Amino acid sequence: MNRDPIRLMEVCGTHTMAIARAGIKKILPPGIALLSGPGCPVCVTSGHDIDRAAAVGRQKGVILTTFGDMMRVPGSRGSLQDLKREGRDIRIVYSCLDALEIARRTPRRDVVFMGVGFETTAPTVAATVLEARKKGIRNFSVLPHFKLIFPALEALLLSEAVRIDGFICPGHVSVITGSRPYEKIVRRFKRPCVITGFEPSDILKGIGTLVRALRTRRPRVVIEYTRAVRPAGNIKARQLLNTVFEPATAQWRGLGVIKKSGLAFRRAFRDFDALRRWPVRVAAGKEPAGCLCGDVLRGVKTPADCRLFGKKCTPEHPVGPCMVSSEGTCAAFYHYGQ
Repeated sequence: MNRDPIRLMEVCGTHTMAIARAGIKKILPPGIALLSGPGCPVCVTSGHDIDRAAAVGRQKGVILTTFGDMMRVPGSRGSLQDLKREGRDIRIVYSCLDALEIARRTPRRDVVFMGVGFETTAPTVAATVLEARKKGIRNFSVLPHFKLIFPALEALLLSEAVRIDGFICPGHVSVITGSRPYEKIVRRFKRPCVITGFEPSDILKGIGTLVRALRTRRPRVVIEYTRAVRPAGNIKARQLLNTVFEPATAQWRGLGVIKKSGLAFRRAFRDFDALRRWPVRVAAGKEPAGCLCGDVLRGVKTPADCRLFGKKCTPEHPVGPCMVSSEGTCAAFYHYGQ
């Protein structure tokens, strides 16, 4: 009798790349399938958010700063890299503190940091905002395009597009959040969750833990990444985040609009909200023609299903963000021959 394979999803871009690099999918038995989910922060940033960032970057006197991977992500009217070629002042930074330092050195210009990332990145941005307030640096602001992973996991499980039997949970995010928020998913959806590190042995051990939980019908949350993750997570980092930001509705590439899956500034810190300073309006973003990134991020398709993959869409000339990012599923498939 044929049995459907166990379908496990990793929701961390670093895991996606580590799985591909180690060839883990190639050595698993046919009864176990690994899906790549929305774990790449660059990839899940919607085209609409890219367009809004570009619109802010076009404002007179603005210096728009962002991480390097964001430069080539396409919006409806091109990428931030295209905007830079037009002569706009778009700069790559390695941290939000770099953007704050630019603001300190150029007090007559408005410096905007495009904030993307999950629970891992947002606390560092919150700390930078607090530092800007402390030092009285008022020409600094943030575009809050952050994402929260737990509402996305629930949205995936509520969708009928793909069956997910268990999650390989993100190690970096879990350092901040701890393991306790996953317990809600286990209780509601009866799906096991395992938090693993990034070595091949970590990932394989996590897969084994999920398979045993499914076979014994005992779904639970297990921390295999004990050298870095604790049940309570990093309380101080979450306090920083919650001081400056509060949950808000956000738009995800592939998943659409999800309530309380993003972050917005709390009232006391709205002076640092770039969208409040420049309330730009842009049309609804469109996906690049033929690009399947949205379906890839939901685990519905693989990069090999896309007719652009490896032909019109390569790391040198990417069409969609899943090929742009160093943590994107398409980039992982391309570099490691999935």
